[in-house]
Amino acid sequence: MTTKGRRVSRREQHRIGGTGASVTVRNTLIAYAFMLPFLILLVLYHTWPVIFGSYLAFTKYNIISPPQWVGLANFRELFADEQFWSGLRNSLKYVLVVPVIQVISILVALLVNRPLRGIGFFRTAYYVPVVTSFAVVGLIWSWLYKQGGAVNSVLMGLGLMRGDHSLLDNPATALFAVMFVTLWKGIGYYMVLYLAGLQGISRELEEAATIDGATRSQVFWNITLPGLRPTILVCSLLSTISAIKVFEELYVMTPNGYPAGSTYSALMYSFSKAFGGDFNFGLAAAASMVVAVVSILFGLINFSLTKGGRSDA
Repeated sequence: MTTKGRRVSRREQHRIGGTGASVTVRNTLIAYAFMLPFLILLVLYHTWPVIFGSYLAFTKYNIISPPQWVGLANFRELFADEQFWSGLRNSLKYVLVVPVIQVISILVALLVNRPLRGIGFFRTAYYVPVVTSFAVVGLIWSWLYKQGGAVNSVLMGLGLMRGDHSLLDNPATALFAVMFVTLWKGIGYYMVLYLAGLQGISRELEEAATIDGATRSQVFWNITLPGLRPTILVCSLLSTISAIKVFEELYVMTPNGYPAGSTYSALMYSFSKAFGGDFNFGLAAAASMVVAVVSILFGLINFSLTKGGRSDA
């Protein structure tokens, strides 16, 4: 017994198509309705400040009087200020923490990606510093770094330090001491991202390579690491941008660039010009714009080094 399908008229086809289109439009509107509260907050607290801050970079503005257009005057003043260049150099020095924190985070992720007993505890322990306020972390490490503190005792015991003095009081070591705190606090965050990346790599590829006689190091360099390339790009971008715009760590542990301006960063310069008594928001916005441009340039370098984040695994 055969059943012939009913022939659908052109009018009915248009009606069915119109119904499907209206359903699609309605679903799209419902989706945007759910997104609307977030989009409003995004525009108010992200998009609009970026646009208005970019405008202020070309104006003279002190909150009291309306902005006055001055063109490139703020940038000329900025580039002639040695204090800004000193802060920018320190911000660029802070980028040195990026490759170190990425390498250590990958190694820790490889360590906790094994089905060992109690591995959940170690994953949590590594992540605890991430959710701890930097105000608290800064106070703890300032106490550890102080003269007669635990860090000094360990370094002197290992013969790596002569004389008991605070690392934060020495212009040669203060910036690197704060960088170590950033490293310690950030490992857990990037470890979680790399752990997610590792679990997205096909086990079949690794097992096939092992069966073919590949060693662990060969599997890592030829399968695991290429498979992590998208995650490496994301983590490197986040870490680089955070390093260039470093502020909170330095402000908590070494206020105002102490000692002798050795920890004075570019964003600390922007903050001081805006809220340090000058209320020169135009100059502060110009400094922030330069920091943003430098961050974009480093982002392009990251894209180039990671081949655009393309995974080979």
